[in-house]
Amino acid sequence: MNDLGTDLLKTPLYDLHVEAGGKMVPFAGYAMPVQYPLGIMKEHVFCRESAGLFDVSHMGQCTIRSTDGSDPAAVIEQLMPGALKVLKPGKMRYTLLLNDTGGIEDDLMVTRTFEPDGMLYVVVNAAFKDKDYKILEEKLGDRIALEPLEDRALVALQGPKAGEILASLAPEASELNFMEATMITLEGVVCWVSRSGYTGEDGFEISIPADEAPDFCKRLLAFGGVEWIGLGARDSLRLEAGLCLSGHDFNGDISPVEADVTFALGKKRRESGDFIGSKRILNELAGGPSKIRVGIKPIGRTPAREGTVIADRNGKEIGLVTSGGFGPTVGGPVAMGFVPTIFAEKDTEIQLIIRGKAHPAKVAATPFVKQNYKRKSAS
Repeated sequence: MNDLGTDLLKTPLYDLHVEAGGKMVPFAGYAMPVQYPLGIMKEHVFCRESAGLFDVSHMGQCTIRSTDGSDPAAVIEQLMPGALKVLKPGKMRYTLLLNDTGGIEDDLMVTRTFEPDGMLYVVVNAAFKDKDYKILEEKLGDRIALEPLEDRALVALQGPKAGEILASLAPEASELNFMEATMITLEGVVCWVSRSGYTGEDGFEISIPADEAPDFCKRLLAFGGVEWIGLGARDSLRLEAGLCLSGHDFNGDISPVEADVTFALGKKRRESGDFIGSKRILNELAGGPSKIRVGIKPIGRTPAREGTVIADRNGKEIGLVTSGGFGPTVGGPVAMGFVPTIFAEKDTEIQLIIRGKAHPAKVAATPFVKQNYKRKSAS
């Protein structure tokens, strides 16, 4: 039942997924678990209530240094609109890899390490890692040295109990706040640990030597409140949290303004405009884009999947759904998609054309559920 052929890559945790009854499917060139015997719905709920363990080793991990002694963040900022030069050691930022026309090639996480040369640790999406590496190296030439970390696994522990579970192995994990990272020794293994997540819940990402990853995951799973979570629930969790999926909710034609991820545009970077594709982006910030990503709440129980046509009240096509499905926490279907800005106001009535039939829906605010990241309390 898991006969996927011989062309797919396997993560260091493949055997554990099979042993756990994971249903393996092709994803971004890898054999990945879409669900386990618990089922997508229960996995989703379990992560919201306890702690879910995700294998994200298929994603691209790399380090970036400058080759001339300058700050590598200053070099890669040319292709990204985030304020990266200001990152202090152990600080992480969500940013975007742009093309010449201001479109989003991918989103990624950039963290300043504690290395004296200001080395950056970067995580890119699995489906685009080869493309991303090529863009960075072609655009920045010999100014950077990019080293893929092929010998490391990456796992995410997400959910309200993630903090106490990881702190029981290493108390210093509790000191991390949202978008921070550090080196932590877990079960005798030095790991690079960050605190963010793709579920809307508090959680951690743990970069660990590949050969140490299976035993470490077995240790985590020995806790009563930890279960494997597959790609199916990962998608519904991020959708409820209003988080984009690269290549679906945006692509090389969509700008950060259209994708409604302008929080990734640093204030001073907006003022300076010193990044690729800035002319279009700054024009859209000033005058507004022609279309924008919005949340959508279908009225009723029928989910609207990716590619569903969005129509106005008169049945005229105005856009497409880019992500959609059932939200277990919400208790009903949720979706995201692009509409002209005149239809973007919350509670605007629209229609979703599903299997040839019009279903009523409304534009909704995102996230669909409260995000529970651990942020520093105001002093």
